[in-house]
Amino acid sequence: MLNQPVSVYINWSAYDELSDCVELTEALALSQLDQLLRWRRLGAKLDYYIVDAFWYAHDGGLRTFRAPHWPEGPERFFARCQEHHVLPGLWLPTNNQGQHAQLDVIPEWADSWDAFHRSFCMFHGGFFPHFMETMHRWYIKGVRAFKFDFANFHAAPPEVAGKLLPSEIWTANLSALRVGLLDFRKRHPEVLLLGYNGFEEVDSISNTSLPFRKTIDLRWLDAFDSLYCGDPRPADVPAMNFWRSKDVYSDHMLRSFQSMGFPLARIDNAGFMIGTTGTCYFRGAAAWKGMLLLSLARGGWVNTYYGNLELLDENDVRWFAKAQEMWMPLQENGQFSTFGGLPGKAQAYGYLARHERGALIAAVNPAQAVETIALPLNIPGRVLFHDKGFLPILGQGRLTLGPEQMCLVGFGEYTQPDYALGIQEDVLIPASIHKIDVLFHQDDGRRIHCVLPAMNSQTLRVVVRQFDAQGFACRTTGGSPPKGTSLGSLLKIRASQDQRPLPVTVQYDKAIWSGLSWAVGELKTGDRDGGGPVVIECSSSEKRDVTLSVEIFKVEYAKPG
Repeated sequence: MLNQPVSVYINWSAYDELSDCVELTEALALSQLDQLLRWRRLGAKLDYYIVDAFWYAHDGGLRTFRAPHWPEGPERFFARCQEHHVLPGLWLPTNNQGQHAQLDVIPEWADSWDAFHRSFCMFHGGFFPHFMETMHRWYIKGVRAFKFDFANFHAAPPEVAGKLLPSEIWTANLSALRVGLLDFRKRHPEVLLLGYNGFEEVDSISNTSLPFRKTIDLRWLDAFDSLYCGDPRPADVPAMNFWRSKDVYSDHMLRSFQSMGFPLARIDNAGFMIGTTGTCYFRGAAAWKGMLLLSLARGGWVNTYYGNLELLDENDVRWFAKAQEMWMPLQENGQFSTFGGLPGKAQAYGYLARHERGALIAAVNPAQAVETIALPLNIPGRVLFHDKGFLPILGQGRLTLGPEQMCLVGFGEYTQPDYALGIQEDVLIPASIHKIDVLFHQDDGRRIHCVLPAMNSQTLRVVVRQFDAQGFACRTTGGSPPKGTSLGSLLKIRASQDQRPLPVTVQYDKAIWSGLSWAVGELKTGDRDGGGPVVIECSSSEKRDVTLSVEIFKVEYAKPG
């Protein structure tokens, strides 16, 4: 197991063959390795480079790289990693053979194949011994990290499935993998093992409105250095800034894992993902600074960074390195804790990291209101970083934040000016926000509208939420890029005045693989010059039985300068 925090680069999001059609090639992998080395020269800490999904030939039993994408196999990549003391790693589909793995069945695996032809049994037949030998062979070639994804513990061949209860099959598969990994770690003590999808017994990472429940066996902590708490996606908390909703998702999932008994140090929050593909909703490098600070503040010892490293220039990487230098000593020697309310309930919350010389607090207000949160320290501090617009108010033991705002505060040693990190310019927070009491008319189950006085001098924020018949958030999706339908066509906000359409500014109008349960838009000051009332219509194309809830706010942004 790890004896200190590590930084792991994973090249998924620089390519994407599941929610996009950008393929992994040797050229892409080497290009990102060059970028990793550039980041290192500028001071960033990156210890590992994991090659993510679909590096392998479909018919090679996970022992050969895919052609023609890797014309000479992985040798050049491994050699360059070794030359520059980068520890290489590989993504593994665990025992999955289907859509997420796209593997052919080789003879050694045939007697482990389940009746659905999707996965392989890990306690019967030849698959698992062959799989463990495959890991050993890659270790000999220099691989020092394995990322396990899409595990399926229901798998059993027909002759076995007919004799065992489903619960017995689950337990036997779980035990086989866990014991196998423990033995592998004993024989290969330098290995880093990361657990991803499939290790939860019930889906607990796709919806942030559900109550917490225990869904993952804590014994996996014996085998894995960390388990991840979900691919970054929007939370079921509406946000005008789409990227802040993704921060809230990772924060809520971390709290879910914490409620199950996971130490913060053992949770891979997977929260830092920049990139040009569908998996990150074509984010580029938008709002990356707050995303980085929160990923570090969560306290995990496996710090993962995804995507196109070329998106950050020299000054950006030096800022990245400065943030790492502030947080990673705290991760190793300090104490981390959470405080405040639940992110998924739009309650202000934060993280405290402290050691004997000082402390850092990262706080977020996910609500559509100005909120004051009680801090776990009642000593003088200094605001080191915040989103643009609303100026956070730091008092003795209290912090006031604008709607959807993130802030970093330093105490003790960290009040020195050298630790200041500036302002996140590409996240703009209103200076004020006030809810308007409005009467909505239900046109049908999926359409609602209201009529407002003209209010031409006010910017209006419209917040729509969608719930299922049980009252939980209901996500609508039109599929993944490049063929997916954008959410702006499925969850609609329309406005008109004097029978003329008015422009509505939105950020959520994207093809979102994970679905979305809300829509937020703004009618800007100056777009309405008529004297008549404003009609706002909200609708959903969701086929299931849903209910829409709509709130409208008056917002005011600080004048430039």
